[in-house]
Amino acid sequence: MGNLLQDRVAVVTGGGGVLCSAFSKDLARQGARVAVLDLRLEAAEAVVREIAAEGFEAVAVECDVLKPDSLQQARAQVNAKLGACDILINGAGGNSPLGTTTKDTLELSDIAEKAEGVKTFFDLDPKGIEFVFNLNFLGTLLTTQAFAADMVGRPNTCIVNVSSMNAYRPLTRIPAYSAAKAAVSNFTQFMAVHFADVGIRVNALAPGFFSSNQNKTLLYNPDGSLTPRAQKIISHTPLRRFGKTEDLTGALIFLCDEKQSGFITGVILPVDGGFSAYSGV
Repeated sequence: MGNLLQDRVAVVTGGGGVLCSAFSKDLARQGARVAVLDLRLEAAEAVVREIAAEGFEAVAVECDVLKPDSLQQARAQVNAKLGACDILINGAGGNSPLGTTTKDTLELSDIAEKAEGVKTFFDLDPKGIEFVFNLNFLGTLLTTQAFAADMVGRPNTCIVNVSSMNAYRPLTRIPAYSAAKAAVSNFTQFMAVHFADVGIRVNALAPGFFSSNQNKTLLYNPDGSLTPRAQKIISHTPLRRFGKTEDLTGALIFLCDEKQSGFITGVILPVDGGFSAYSGV
């Protein structure tokens, strides 16, 4: 693809994570100077070392996307070390066990004589729900407030949010995460309209099911076979596999490069192996 983003400044939140570390490397390989932001500085530094080893430029910045002061400090560091942000990737996000049910559906027995360790809809912790919404939605809003201030009125600036296929159809067991990602998709469309007159394009990626160390135990049994939940996923994915980080590269660079996507804004792009197209029949 060549150096499509040469000398652009890209800011990636959640940059120490599995998908967003790959985003950081992908952007660097296209010539962008990348600020890898993460709550865990050591995780960001590890990604920066990998980028530097390939001969590209990046800096690690410790940042809490839920704290405006932390975001302003991060913005000041990025501006001093790399320059004003051109590309913002709102990748920080996640789920919480406190916002997750044990079973796919509620059973009468769960009400009459609930087994120990079973968490039903009625046991969901409001604090857990709040944490998930804050991390995914509020973290996107606050980060955009901090960095988009430097993007207004400048040419070729863009924001890419990270939504999820859960935003289209909620998965069982994870109501907080699904609803929070739906909010991110809706907010992406709002921002696309709101920022159109000042030149900032806003889109989102909606990854399907990607296999990583974080969800390994959910998808695979100790012997390497698929868990029942993973079997459901694969049976509803026409391409019959989980996603790999490199499957997102083309979509990410496409949305960031105005020569390819300069007339695209307000789009949530599924990268899901066909999961959203299959009705199950």
